[in-house]
Amino acid sequence: MQATISNIAEGSIAQEIGLAKGDILLSVNGNPVRDVVDYMFYSRDDVINLRIQRAGKTHQFKIKKKEDAAVGIDFRPFKIKGCRNKCIFCFVNQMPKGLRKTLYIKDDDYRMSFLYGNYVTLTNLSVPDKKRIIEQKLSPLYVSVHTTNTELRNKILGNPKAPNILKEILELTAMKIRIHAQIVLCPGLNDGKELSNTIRDLLKFYPYVASIAVVPVGLTRYRKSQIKPFEKSEAVRVVEIVKQAMGRFKKRHGDPIVYLADEFYIKADLPFPSLKDYGDLPQLENGVGLVPSFLSAAKKVKLPKKIRPRRMAVFTGASFMPHLEEFVKKLGSIEGLDMELFKVENRFFGPTVTVAGLLTGKDIIKTLAGRTKADCLLVPDVALKFGSDMFLDNITLKDVEECLGMPAIAVEPTPEGIVRGITDGYKWEN
Repeated sequence: MQATISNIAEGSIAQEIGLAKGDILLSVNGNPVRDVVDYMFYSRDDVINLRIQRAGKTHQFKIKKKEDAAVGIDFRPFKIKGCRNKCIFCFVNQMPKGLRKTLYIKDDDYRMSFLYGNYVTLTNLSVPDKKRIIEQKLSPLYVSVHTTNTELRNKILGNPKAPNILKEILELTAMKIRIHAQIVLCPGLNDGKELSNTIRDLLKFYPYVASIAVVPVGLTRYRKSQIKPFEKSEAVRVVEIVKQAMGRFKKRHGDPIVYLADEFYIKADLPFPSLKDYGDLPQLENGVGLVPSFLSAAKKVKLPKKIRPRRMAVFTGASFMPHLEEFVKKLGSIEGLDMELFKVENRFFGPTVTVAGLLTGKDIIKTLAGRTKADCLLVPDVALKFGSDMFLDNITLKDVEECLGMPAIAVEPTPEGIVRGITDGYKWEN
């Protein structure tokens, strides 16, 4: 393994001392470096000594950190440790061919879990991996549990050799490694009594199991398994089970620890808990508390009274449509604004996929083409590849603009982000 520098920030300390793109970092303060995680762990001192390989020769550099000054080193991505499971609901296996290559990567790498919050199953950890996690305190980790019933979990993972998840969690939490757990729930498989038992087992590891998210299985029209989406009555039962667990644990410890994905409340047609019941929103990126957060922010956001006349268009997926619709009505108080809202059905993955983050460029174009004469389209940035302007199907914002005949700008899918998209007109009026 090598830690190769991919970029040096302009004006940074790294640029000042002469580090360059393509340099291979061999060690920090005498400690061998395999990847960015090692660099982060060993470079915490105010003075760090780097040994670099450049064009086959080694060089020594010293960095003296300055307050408010970034070191400015980025590294090439490391080779990801792949998943050896064959999960019955694997989303990667439910995707058609022809999408960008990175979407087909089956990641089960503890480093990605620590760095980015990716979920891992703990089924491929070697003894050195565990030693590193503990020594470097790679915490928190995000762990896909699904069930604590070993036989059932191995069936779900499609891996008869998967280790006992309770033993794995015990080993990590005993060394004070914090875990955020998720339970991907499949109707008739790991719900009902199995769900109650799994929650009960995980709660024993509190506070090192710091949160438990219960999320519905994601199914596309390309799935080959017989798993079906949750019906309303089944979702209602899940809400009942989790609410009981939340209530008991909150009464005992002041922390609900167990949280339901927003989709369960939507499917069950039940009200969301108060935003304060989500704590510090530990699993927001897992779809837990997104809607309550949006609704709370919508009440507080400041709206301009008047803007230069303009017609704006915005869209979302089916599940969030009613909530965004309420906010768009509130935006109607802004003089000069004509706001159009569109619900985009997911034809690409199928109607059971209802979130904005999995909408494709083609579906967006098909929905809006010929139906709007807006001056600008606001695009929720969760539908785009991180740091780029590309949708899942390789359609770009520029493609959307050309097809619809209007500027398209990416905005944060929050009330504040939408208001900024509306009012920062200089970005699209020029």
